[in-house]
Amino acid sequence: MNYENKSFSIKSWAEDDRPREKLLLKGKSALSDAELIAILIGSGSRSESAVDLSKRILNSIDNNINKLGKLSVLDLQKFKGIGEAKAISIITAIELGRRRRLEGALELSKIASSQEVFNIMQPIIGELQHEEFWIIYLNNSNKVLLKEQSSKGGLTGTLVDVRLVFKKAIELFSTGIILCHNHPSGKLQPSNADKLITSKLKSAGDTLDIKVLDHLIITENAYFSFADENLM
Repeated sequence: MNYENKSFSIKSWAEDDRPREKLLLKGKSALSDAELIAILIGSGSRSESAVDLSKRILNSIDNNINKLGKLSVLDLQKFKGIGEAKAISIITAIELGRRRRLEGALELSKIASSQEVFNIMQPIIGELQHEEFWIIYLNNSNKVLLKEQSSKGGLTGTLVDVRLVFKKAIELFSTGIILCHNHPSGKLQPSNADKLITSKLKSAGDTLDIKVLDHLIITENAYFSFADENLM
């Protein structure tokens, strides 16, 4: 037998080593990230199994699933064995996971901590490559009335119109708001501009008897809370 020309098909593996069969026998939690991706792409090449191809992709991004979610169709097609259809399958699965996290967070009816704000907003702005500033409008029981993008900026900043923020709060009869924006750089420390807009919005809220409860800076994996750090 010519082993060099032998296809490394998952079907030729022991049943316990096949990702699909392993999932059925042992459950989804028993599968590694590479095995889960291998199920998505279905097959490798004549010289590489689907799992080995998946491992190669993951190794290139430090085995970080969040980084995998940032790869485009063209990025994934750079890996030998990944065509357009397989790339789309991977991106679709990652996006479904993101939406599942978002929907789970939105089921929360009342906000009681900065962590809960992060859980809601990270799937929306945590992985963006540009800054966005969002407002969460709350009623007097801290239940979410609305989440709304206030402004969208570039890589290093965004502008916020204080009048529009509180116009919406008044329309909603909101008694409190929470400010959120992301830092694409990954840095959590607030800039002078961040501190200035927080102070400006808090002062306006005090005048209108609408509390600015917190301001969160959100990155891919963490957050900074002005309230937690006693900066409100």
